[in-house]
Amino acid sequence: MITVSDINWDAIRAAANEAMGKAYAPYSNFPVGAAAQVDDGRIVSGCNVENASYGVGLCAECALVSALTMSGGGKLVAFTCVDGHGDVLMPCGRCRQLLFEHSAPGMMLETVSGMRTIDQVLPDAFGPRELDAYSLTDPASGTTCEGCE
Repeated sequence: MITVSDINWDAIRAAANEAMGKAYAPYSNFPVGAAAQVDDGRIVSGCNVENASYGVGLCAECALVSALTMSGGGKLVAFTCVDGHGDVLMPCGRCRQLLFEHSAPGMMLETVSGMRTIDQVLPDAFGPRELDAYSLTDPASGTTCEGCE
């Protein structure tokens, strides 16, 4: 398990900037790159890929999660996202949810307002952990199910 001191922010930022350089953004001219460190130490990255239909383009965070899945999975422990100038960007709400679903508890994000945890940028989130906890309880009584584990 990675600790905060094991996070290589320089490598994450470099990977985000490299990914941004590969973005396909001919319509908005707004290239985005994202990168994250995984709980096993790997760094995964992604870039935005636009489409002439505009709304069906892919965010850099979507590409990052796809790369995470394709390279063996794991949980994200640290994340950053940059624009075409290398400035930090805040993920949109949809992408925050996507990151939450693939994050380790307490994942750190570099944001425009400083370092934040995933719980700070998406408070009261609902995702896989909540579904797992729900499946272990009887919805009618709220008590733990026998044999549910």
